[in-house]
Amino acid sequence: MGSKNKLKRFNENLKFSNLFQPNRDDLISCSFELKGKWNSFFKNDNPIVLELGCGKGEYTTELAKSNSDKNYIGIDIKGARIWKGAKDSIQNKLNNVCFIRTQIELIDKIFDEKEISEIWITFPDPQLKIQRKKHRLTNFKFLSLYKKILKKGGIINLKTDSEYLHGYTLGLIEGMGIEPIFSNHDIYSNNNAPIEATRIKTFYEKKFINTKKITFLKFKFDLDV
Repeated sequence: MGSKNKLKRFNENLKFSNLFQPNRDDLISCSFELKGKWNSFFKNDNPIVLELGCGKGEYTTELAKSNSDKNYIGIDIKGARIWKGAKDSIQNKLNNVCFIRTQIELIDKIFDEKEISEIWITFPDPQLKIQRKKHRLTNFKFLSLYKKILKKGGIINLKTDSEYLHGYTLGLIEGMGIEPIFSNHDIYSNNNAPIEATRIKTFYEKKFINTKKITFLKFKFDLDV
């Protein structure tokens, strides 16, 4: 994408009522006004679902279209990508979805403890090099962040084409004493795969679905239903 198009999108982002771009210093100083008050933004008490590293917001918006009884928030640091999700949501008059441009490691500055009901992580960079391990969205540090903001019984969904990341995450949660709700290395060959994992396909997924196996892992930190 050319610099002119990026600049145009950045300018449009400033006008979107469903896109927030909090200042990092404000977040660190715990002065973000919507923390703990996201239901007031959505004007209802419906469960709040996050998509982390949402890219263009395809999964976020499709989930929102199908589940009007839930609120969805897509998070990504790339403003030119998140622009599409914000714009599409406005054009489709989706009142149960918004987006935040920020770093994922700051989510505990954006959401209060026990404020979130579910998290989706779709096709994240697996960060295969050992020196990049600290950036994996399912490492112990990130899982601890998720646990902090999730309600009791809150769900985490990981959908990825990286068998390494799937196995790494599965091993990590099992080491924490967590039994997965669902785990499979090839969901499109599994008749028992959750419908929410197979119904929505991102542009990236459609591009490689015939050459790569798509894995899915679903779990929660506390095992009581």
